[in-house]
Amino acid sequence: MDHLDKLEAQSVHILRESYREFKSLVMLWSIGKDSTVLLWLARKAFFGHVPFPLMHVDTHSKIPAMIEYRNRLAVEFKLDLIVGENAAALAAGETFPNGKLTRIDCCRKLKSEALKHTLSGEWPRLRIDHTTGALVPDRSREAFTGVIVGARADEEGSRSKERYFSPRDKQSDWDVGDQPPELWNQYKTDFAPGTHVRVHPLLDWTELNIWEYIHREKIPIIDLYFDQGDGKRYRSLGCYPCTSPVNSTARNVAEIITELKTGKFANIAERSGREQDKEDGGGLETLRREGYM
Repeated sequence: MDHLDKLEAQSVHILRESYREFKSLVMLWSIGKDSTVLLWLARKAFFGHVPFPLMHVDTHSKIPAMIEYRNRLAVEFKLDLIVGENAAALAAGETFPNGKLTRIDCCRKLKSEALKHTLSGEWPRLRIDHTTGALVPDRSREAFTGVIVGARADEEGSRSKERYFSPRDKQSDWDVGDQPPELWNQYKTDFAPGTHVRVHPLLDWTELNIWEYIHREKIPIIDLYFDQGDGKRYRSLGCYPCTSPVNSTARNVAEIITELKTGKFANIAERSGREQDKEDGGGLETLRREGYM
């Protein structure tokens, strides 16, 4: 087995353990490269079928191509896709930059709060119709307590503090200091009733591993990651008011791998184009403690 085979095997094992241990399970799909690799691994783990729903939190500020890609892949792969949103905040115009909110507060409203209340079933949500490809009202109000997330430890500092099975309280709040030890691939999956658990099958993967795996598996990835002829591409995808492309002429997966191997971004953080990370010293960790992805 090479290194990618070992990473794949570990992630598949964690996905299967999650499905066995948690009955109310959902997987977050941000439409980016990491969560799409996670989706691919889930299909491998369960022989082409994903036996739990996927959830996307829509801020209505995603690049339109991301939403088109989401709906197309959901129909093609026959995914049970749930879409949540903070409808009240959107209707009130409480968004950055048009409203009065800062980037961090906008993330709280449109991402953290929307995620919490969509997971709990308290807020209305939508589901993909595989016949039409349209979103229709979701009549289910199932609450999810096990959530699979495509976070990687190398991507950003707060993610490196996670465990493969990371407990939250009933409000999805994260106590960073209260993490179970995970030694010799022994995972704690037995938590007190009411505990909300985030599962991180990609924790040991790196940005380079992700792209090498996409290349090996020929995973269909959104072309926003590639230079369209203006010498820029996205390295990390988010809401368009808060996400900037990087200078890069990579037009395909192989060229992105070459960039990473030659150290083009050695001193540039992967999320350097995500402006909300810069708004205060610990912005993203603060959001993650409050339930952010």
